Amino acid sequence: MHYKLFAVLAATLAGPGIVAWGPPVGADWAMNATIIEACSCPMFCQCYFNQRPAAHAGHAGQGPTTKHFCRGNLAYRINKGYFGATRLDAAKFWIVADLGEDFSKGQLDWAVLYFDRTLSAPQRDAIAVVVNRIYPVKWRSFQTAEATIDRWEVGKDGAIARMDGGRTAEMRLKRFQGVTDEPVVLRNLRYWGVPRHDGFLMMPNEVEAYRVGPNAFEFKGTSGFLITIDLTSKDFAS
Repeated sequence: MHYKLFAVLAATLAGPGIVAWGPPVGADWAMNATIIEACSCPMFCQCYFNQRPAAHAGHAGQGPTTKHFCRGNLAYRINKGYFGATRLDAAKFWIVADLGEDFSKGQLDWAVLYFDRTLSAPQRDAIAVVVNRIYPVKWRSFQTAEATIDRWEVGKDGAIARMDGGRTAEMRLKRFQGVTDEPVVLRNLRYWGVPRHDGFLMMPNEVEAYRVGPNAFEFKGTSGFLITIDLTSKDFAS
């Protein structure tokens, strides 16, 4: 997301943001998590630099019109975390979203937060509160669901994530080759409301798909990256 856009959204969007349930937001918590992320924008996702997503040409039968959108999958694994007495280590969740066609209108389009079926009710409540801090925005539609996140793997050369064996959603990312065999990493770029991260490790996707419901989509060869984020309740004390 564009830096200026984030500042505007954070300052102007009133109300509960993404969620309005869960434990008290004043509880002590911390989360360090790695995200496998891919979207429909060309590499690298222009949403981090502009106020509109990439334009996509109309498909057959739809005429010559173009539409701006950013439809993506974000597969989380918490490396270490807690919310009060609730441990979050190794917990997994997944966000599917479309940011809409114009950020400057002050509202994003839709999102679904999927909890892994193994998560307890306290863990789900805790994650909901932290997600609200990571993405301090409003959505026209926001829903929660559950699924089995049965594959989440990252390595030097790529990453794979699947929900329900790929029937619900799937991502396959491949490391972008740099000048050397070291990863290509973009640093010093804001990631939503996160105060700290280790940089965007460039991994264009071989496929990123959401395969259920009326908003299903599938893209190949578009933007993707890995990022490890770190945040605590103390970061938002003010």
